[in-house]
Amino acid sequence: MKRNLLSVLCVVLLSLTAFAENYPYRSDVLWVTVPNHADWLYKTGEEATVEVQFYKYGIPQNGVMVNYELGGDMMPSEIKGTIVLKNGKAVIPMGMMSEPGFRDCRMTATVDGKTYKHHIKVGFSPEKIRPYTQIPADFGDFWNKNKAELAKVPLIYTKELVKEYCTDQMDCYLVRLQVNERGQAIYGYLFYPKHAKEASCPVVLCPPGAGIKTIKEPLRHKYYAEHGCIRFEIEIHGLNPKMPTEDFKDISNAFNGKENGYLNNGLDNRDNYYMKRVYMACIRSIDLLVSLPEWDGRNVVVKGGSQGGALALVAAGLDPRVTACIANHPALSDMAGYMAGRAGGYPHFFRVAGMDTPDKLNTMAYYDVVNFARSIKVPTRMTWGYNDDVCPPTTSYAVYNVLQCPKEALITPINEHWTSEDTEYGHLTWMLNHLR
Repeated sequence: MKRNLLSVLCVVLLSLTAFAENYPYRSDVLWVTVPNHADWLYKTGEEATVEVQFYKYGIPQNGVMVNYELGGDMMPSEIKGTIVLKNGKAVIPMGMMSEPGFRDCRMTATVDGKTYKHHIKVGFSPEKIRPYTQIPADFGDFWNKNKAELAKVPLIYTKELVKEYCTDQMDCYLVRLQVNERGQAIYGYLFYPKHAKEASCPVVLCPPGAGIKTIKEPLRHKYYAEHGCIRFEIEIHGLNPKMPTEDFKDISNAFNGKENGYLNNGLDNRDNYYMKRVYMACIRSIDLLVSLPEWDGRNVVVKGGSQGGALALVAAGLDPRVTACIANHPALSDMAGYMAGRAGGYPHFFRVAGMDTPDKLNTMAYYDVVNFARSIKVPTRMTWGYNDDVCPPTTSYAVYNVLQCPKEALITPINEHWTSEDTEYGHLTWMLNHLR
């Protein structure tokens, strides 16, 4: 990882993309933060420092004051201070941690009347982070019961050709898949290699990130079908992705508030929680994929990022048909971690008053990714960045550290809540190397 970090930093400096929050597209200013350990990692008890560089129009800013605050990952600031840049540079002492975790340095600088922000997180023995969340005694029984009930529901779906997403190498179908006995359904785009033969294709399930929204950029990962895979990219709310974007926004605004959104819906009771239907929808999606005559009869891969990364890990822990798992910065991971005075996982329930009730905490444990990760047996690849404030690195390590399966981590310290196209294509390469 140390060897690769310099290359990552050089690429970022040379290609400022719209996706890198710390390096905004077409910005006049550039922050560069360089920890005194090249991999951004320290042992507990070690002192960390970070060199701060600040440029405007590519010119080092001399004499600019940088205010900084230091605190734990997603935690309130403990220390505040100011440095003055000399030849565009200065050093901030970040201190140390006595317990495994991450420390965040949040900076602001005002130049020509405008304030610019930046932050950097470094880790202290993160390989020793363990989840706060404990597994309920009847966790397995609870989910086996739900899977048994789902198995009684007939597999019912429709599919229609979507010509605008077909290419000379693949066909695309819009699928409506019933997920329970009540007739509730999800939608998804199903991509087939052109002229796929019977029993020839691995299948890949791709759950979505958080939100009530359409399936964006369906062709972004068309290279899966181009490499002979059937890929099923789903939504989870039963909303046709062909609906206008404005309709999705209206529905999201009406039913997805911070204090009463779908991720909070029914959290007082494990049997009524909204995400039970979602987790079972992932299992039903696998039912569909393995029913296809083109499935090779061996390979079932789950892949996603953020909420989708969480759902991929959940499916891998729940369904023995899964043969490989890929997860970017998973959400829903060690959600109750805030009870231990450290970062918890998205959706950060404890930012809303009254979420730490015994009933809610009990339900969280049945749906927390760390408890599914404990039972994953298949090869798993995870990736995450340290600067992520949506799915913080503390929680990704909490998941990764409990995995007892063959596992691989691609850690990209500078990343916030995003992955590059190279990383995404690398997932395909990894998957192809792990087919049975």
